[in-house]
Amino acid sequence: MIPVPTLHIVAILPVLLLAVGAFAVLLAELFLSSRGTGKSGAGSVFVGVSGATLLVVVVIAAQGFISAGAPAFNPDHPMLHLDRFSYFAIGLVAGAALLSCLLANGYLQELRIHHGEFYALLLLSTAGMVLLVSAVDFLSVFLGIELMSIPLYVLAGFDRGKPRSNESALKYFIAGSFATALLLYGMALVYGATGATHFAAIAARLDPDDSMAMAGVALILVGFAFKVSSVPFHQWTPDVYEGAPTAVTAFMSVTVKVAAFVALLRILAQAFGSAEALGTVLALLAALSMLIGNLMAIIQDNVKRMLAWSAIAQAGYLLVPLSTGTPEGQAAVLFYLAVYVFGNLGAFAVMIALTHRGQEADRFEDFDGLAKFRPGLAAAMVLFMVSLAGIPGTAGFMGKLQIFFAAIRADQLPLAILMALTSVVSVYYYLRLPIAMYMRPAREHPHRKELDFLEFTVLATCAIFVLVLGLLPNTLDWLPVIDWTHQSAAALASK
Repeated sequence: MIPVPTLHIVAILPVLLLAVGAFAVLLAELFLSSRGTGKSGAGSVFVGVSGATLLVVVVIAAQGFISAGAPAFNPDHPMLHLDRFSYFAIGLVAGAALLSCLLANGYLQELRIHHGEFYALLLLSTAGMVLLVSAVDFLSVFLGIELMSIPLYVLAGFDRGKPRSNESALKYFIAGSFATALLLYGMALVYGATGATHFAAIAARLDPDDSMAMAGVALILVGFAFKVSSVPFHQWTPDVYEGAPTAVTAFMSVTVKVAAFVALLRILAQAFGSAEALGTVLALLAALSMLIGNLMAIIQDNVKRMLAWSAIAQAGYLLVPLSTGTPEGQAAVLFYLAVYVFGNLGAFAVMIALTHRGQEADRFEDFDGLAKFRPGLAAAMVLFMVSLAGIPGTAGFMGKLQIFFAAIRADQLPLAILMALTSVVSVYYYLRLPIAMYMRPAREHPHRKELDFLEFTVLATCAIFVLVLGLLPNTLDWLPVIDWTHQSAAALASK
């Protein structure tokens, strides 16, 4: 008789919930459209179902983190494992997706593209991210990347009436497919050299002197470099960020970065730990990303393109502690990802709140004199910009401080100095928006005068976390984020 495997459904519960939520949204749209329900009423149902699903996933992640994880889905052939490291990432991804979902409601109505499939695609992409951050086998890594990416290709072209959105989707699809092909080929080479796809088995059999194995490792690293927008594999990022609907750009700019970096962190720690040369390669990618990302952001006249180049620079900052290979560096990556979610998502939330009748506020001149007409939004944008720049008193500064200390203690002084210098450069382009809002002549703006309740909720949440993580990152009993990141890194190292 074939033995029946012992399966722990709790290990795939977040993915199942997200899949059920996506199908529930599609069924709800079918039912509401047949009854002639208006776009506004249907939109409330879509947001309610999607938001409730994501909120449940966040709660599950919090409970799982407190209980120190769950067993593997199939202990005999583990492909997914939920430990504190996974649960921290799941909570971060689901939380960012929840905020993005709330942001999308008013924005999609303004652009007259409010359809239920948007939320279904968002939930399915989030399910792929949850799968990716829980993966301990290259088969599940590949499934997670595909489930994450394919809905994003569709979302990038969701505003089908705009050629720029269609162009964005096509470019993202081509670049993403190329990256996935490299990733899959690398996995095949590693399997050929080690005879295994599970991380622990690969680590036990990986020979750093085996050229085929190292070629596979290099291709896998290149594939992930595409996903995190690292130089020189970044070319798709500015065009996709600019062309995609802003609600989609907001979602993908934070969630994809979290999922890809977390997956790469686990792979480096649990599968490729014996490949010491990777530290040098990651340090080189970090230096190139910090330099080129910050320098190119200076010359942009489109805010979304500026934030795209900023994302490339931020990828460089994240690669600095990743290159150290130390538990402190791993914890610094997780903390900075949390910081980046709220700062970057908050900046896009301001842009979304200014969208009116299909017209987006995505150029610097659109913010001229904004403080006179919308002082609250102007103040919020200033807060998010100074946080991304890493100015003291904000979460961005505290995140960069964690990275700086991790690099110094790992004898990565040149990278730490380069990070400090490029952070100074970034102040110039981040402060262009505050200068435009407060120091340029005011003109009548065609933007909406009222702020949607859901948009206000997202802006307030992001602003609070930017301030709390910057001023009290580890002193509040209910929010010891730095402790959580160290516990997550410890769980990663214990496997």
